[in-house]
Formats: sequence, structure tokens, C-alpha cells
Amino acid sequence: METTNQTLGMDWENGQSSVQNILFKMGDEYYGLSISLVREIIKPLPVTRFPKSPVFVEGVIDLRGKILPIINLRKMFGLAPLEITEDTRFVDLQLDGLALGIIVDAVSEVMHIPQNLIEPAPPIIAGVEGKYLQGIARLDDKLIMLLDIDEIFGQWKKP
Repeated sequence: METTNQTLGMDWENGQSSVQNILFKMGDEYYGLSISLVREIIKPLPVTRFPKSPVFVEGVIDLRGKILPIINLRKMFGLAPLEITEDTRFVDLQLDGLALGIIVDAVSEVMHIPQNLIEPAPPIIAGVEGKYLQGIARLDDKLIMLLDIDEIFGQWKKP
């Protein structure tokens, strides 16, 4: 797995640079994050809850001897929580000085997104939660919100 903050590649068909992202769903919306941050994608495991944790912190799991905090992005973003289904996945993320897992409704695919298809988030939606977006990609008939994981979880990273 790469350790760069942004995985850049080339779209060889049209000679443009691209960003490799893992796409996942929350509700009817598609989100993306840099594949370089993803250690693995796993089926949900039993979560040990902590009292007095923020509402979006589900607890921790034991992932092959490693304690991994689990964050519910739906709750963090103010969306209604869903029950865990057959499609639900935990995404193990590795940031500088921070390992954590996020719960997503379903993982869609890994794809190279050409840079020219990524636009900044419009100012009208770039409020408190909008700061969590690196941009929005337009692919075929769907919009993909590209998450800024450093912005979302930066406050918990070790200096």
C-alpha cells in the first residue's frame, strides 16, 4: 500500500493525471477517499463501546491484535444511523499518527478519477461539513463527494 497523501496516476487513454479513490455509499450518495489511506476493507466485527464517547464513536474493535477505534461517518455527518447489513463495511484507515476504522454503507469500487473532473465544493454547501470535502467529481450520471480525511480526523492525529 502506498504511503503518500494523494495517489496520483495517469489516465493513459487521454493523457491526464488522475487520483485513485475508493468509492463508497452512504445513503444514496457516493463518497470517495484516497486509496493510499486505506489499509483494508473488512466485514463488520463486534464493537466494544466506551461510555461518554462522542456519539459518532461506536467504540473499538480488536483487528488481529490491534485496537482500532470505529467511527460512524453517518452520525458524524448528521445522517440517520442505519443498522449494519450484509453490505456494510469497516474501512481501516492509516493516517500520519492515527489508525481508525470508519463504517460505510457499502464499498462500491476503486477507480482513477481524472483531475479535470474534480471541482471545488460550491461555497453554498461548503459550510461546517463542507470543509470535509476536497472536491466533487462528476462521473457519468453521479456526483462523488471526495472527502478530506485530514480535515475530518486531523484533530486526533498525533503531532
